[in-house]
Amino acid sequence: MREAFFQRRVLGSLVGRSNTGRKPVHHLSRAALACVALLALSGCKTVSMGDITGSIGAPGKPASSSPADLKAYSERLRQAYEAHPDNRKIAMAYAKALRARRLNDQAAAVMENIAIKYPKDREVLGAFGKALADDGQLQRAQDVLTHADSPDDPNWSVMSTRGSIADQLGDHQAAQHYYETALKLAPGEPSVLSNLGLSYALSHDLPRAENMLREAAASPRADMRERQNLALVLALQGKFSEAEKVSEHDLSPEQARDNVASIRQMIAQSSDWRGIQTSAAPRGRTTRVSRAPSLPAGAGPAQAANDGETSAASSKMQQLSLDASAR
Repeated sequence: MREAFFQRRVLGSLVGRSNTGRKPVHHLSRAALACVALLALSGCKTVSMGDITGSIGAPGKPASSSPADLKAYSERLRQAYEAHPDNRKIAMAYAKALRARRLNDQAAAVMENIAIKYPKDREVLGAFGKALADDGQLQRAQDVLTHADSPDDPNWSVMSTRGSIADQLGDHQAAQHYYETALKLAPGEPSVLSNLGLSYALSHDLPRAENMLREAAASPRADMRERQNLALVLALQGKFSEAEKVSEHDLSPEQARDNVASIRQMIAQSSDWRGIQTSAAPRGRTTRVSRAPSLPAGAGPAQAANDGETSAASSKMQQLSLDASAR
């Protein structure tokens, strides 16, 4: 394998969050992009295709989450969208299919067009904000999501997405507030617990991050992302054997060893990551850190779903990464 699976699918980008199709994010520092690389932020970077049934003229869901089936499915949705350009459900389904294929700029364009037609529709605005976030337009996404929520009827998924954006912008204290609010609305939601745990890790509070990620991974609704995020935080604390055991829940022993070995190499090569490993925030408070640790050379973004990679384990990682953005 060219790179360890953990590094490619978790450290290299948000789990299942490739950058293919994303426009360059010139306004973000490399440090902020490295923050994106750590965070497996479920709020705005993973896409479920199973909840878009019932749209007029739109197919219910793809046959599978394989690259070929996703491409065929998005093509059918494109045709439906062109036939019904004012249908919000079809437009949202099409944009979601594009996001699943990492065609984030196209998804953002589709959602912008439909948002112009439905400027007060909170569901549309929420989907538009997530598409913008996937495309790297973080501040604009945050602005849109402000209008997608209501103090009288808050949406936990929107709150979690806003938290993920705040984390990517380096404001971890604000991010944690969003996640805590989301958990009041959706107690025990594993994707939010996982995001909160990773935010604690970025705030140099690894014990608290571990506790939160253990809770996320123990949920019956947890999937590979929560478990691999837990493995990351365990490894950052030097608990390499336990990290391998957690990874083996979804990967072969050999692949789990490769994942943990890649984390050990990352720590050894980066003083920033060693800083996260050895320092911790005072108990009972959170911190705002201005830069996230840089990834070592070669730990770039994960490849797109259709990049031709043939590894069975990598295909499994890709399939699982296409689970719900808001379960």
